[in-house]
Amino acid sequence: MPLAAVMIAPNQPVELRQLPDPVLEKGGIVMQTLYSEVCGTDVHLLRGHLGGVPYPIIPGHFSVGRVVDLGGSVLDIDGQPIQPGSIITFLDVNETCNNCWYCLVAKASTRCPQRKVYGVTYSANEGLLGGWSQIIYLKPGVKILTLPEGVTPERFIAGGCALPTALHAIDRAKIQIGDVVAVQGCGPVGLSIAILALLSGAGRVIAIDKYESRLTAARSFGVDDAIAIDEQAPRQHIERVLELTKGRGADVTIEATGVPVAFKEGIEMTRDGGRYVVVGHYTNTGEILINPHLEINLKHIEIRGTWGIDFSHFYRMLQLLKRDRAHQQTIAWEQIISRFYTLEEINQALADVERGLVLKAAIQPNPS
Repeated sequence: MPLAAVMIAPNQPVELRQLPDPVLEKGGIVMQTLYSEVCGTDVHLLRGHLGGVPYPIIPGHFSVGRVVDLGGSVLDIDGQPIQPGSIITFLDVNETCNNCWYCLVAKASTRCPQRKVYGVTYSANEGLLGGWSQIIYLKPGVKILTLPEGVTPERFIAGGCALPTALHAIDRAKIQIGDVVAVQGCGPVGLSIAILALLSGAGRVIAIDKYESRLTAARSFGVDDAIAIDEQAPRQHIERVLELTKGRGADVTIEATGVPVAFKEGIEMTRDGGRYVVVGHYTNTGEILINPHLEINLKHIEIRGTWGIDFSHFYRMLQLLKRDRAHQQTIAWEQIISRFYTLEEINQALADVERGLVLKAAIQPNPS
């Protein structure tokens, strides 16, 4: 019986449990997990910040693994047959209906009411449907990609859920060549956004964070300015952004913190007529007071929310990782991983992520 890390309820230690082997259906896949990850969403799950979560759950919504068994002939999204032993990954979003108003009219599948997510909205009582497990069952209809040559499992999990989320935020930001881009937060999402902003032709990328270790990582990936948040001088980072932009503010500011006050600060550090993209507020962390006239209308600012990802972001992530390696470019995505943890160390991994002690925690359920 496979071993899985089960989050039984908010604010309770994660428990290791042996769960039954999956019953293989036609079109289903049994996958041995090579790597999963711990991200900010998992910390929110631990603290009960997401509504409608069917605890107990097996967290881990981005994973990569080796095919153990298949229920008949299964093709990946490119139409290639999947074989036992293939190294694959899959879109964590499943059961999007493609039959509702959001899917068919708004073309916003991330808002489909039927949408389910591995590691988040499937209960452990339904099976091995999360990445913190030695085995993951991919239900019929799950969208699967075979890792292309040159993209190792380690490289994929280094991008993890942060990279396609960052791709979505960059799409929403509509960066133009030469733009000044300010990024609030240098966790995996914010750091990925900063890297993609550079690749998108930004003239200057400014990274902001309270953790010096994250700012050091941002510098290593080539950002132009890395500004520390000083709790003793709470306006210092805002004033520095304005100073670097001749008092105008950034052309585009992207929030990747999940901290309510960051929203107000981000508006202030965005120029009049600029664009502000919010991606970090995946959960309800509270309210902030905004003056609609002074901070939105008078500034003529555009504010855009970003919710989740769809398959296009997931697919393009792999193309980016593949091209980057093939062209011998210098983006060392693997450096984003701070440490690999076993299932037995899962509570330590969660604590390290919550305290900002690691940039990215990768889970290795089947250590070799």
